[in-house]
Amino acid sequence: MLTGKQKRYLRSEAHHLKPIFQVGKTGVNENMTVQISEALEKRELIKVSVLQNCLEDKETVAEQLSDGTDAEIVQIIGKNIVLYKESHDNKQIQLP
Repeated sequence: MLTGKQKRYLRSEAHHLKPIFQVGKTGVNENMTVQISEALEKRELIKVSVLQNCLEDKETVAEQLSDGTDAEIVQIIGKNIVLYKESHDNKQIQLP
């Protein structure tokens, strides 16, 4: 579980990132969860965009992604979700 200070730090790190995944009208599926999990292992911090035609709300999508990838939800802002998961092999981010 992330502390408030850690979340603030991760939000500042994620500010310049572009979303690398988009959730559309099909919602979250197993293939997407696997790909996001692999991306988190490489990058540790990613943004996911929820498209307008997505039938589920962004909080539900964030929970599904978090549960499926064992990642922490750093922030949900607008239609973007910021996820963080500490990497086992490619540790790049040092949390305060």
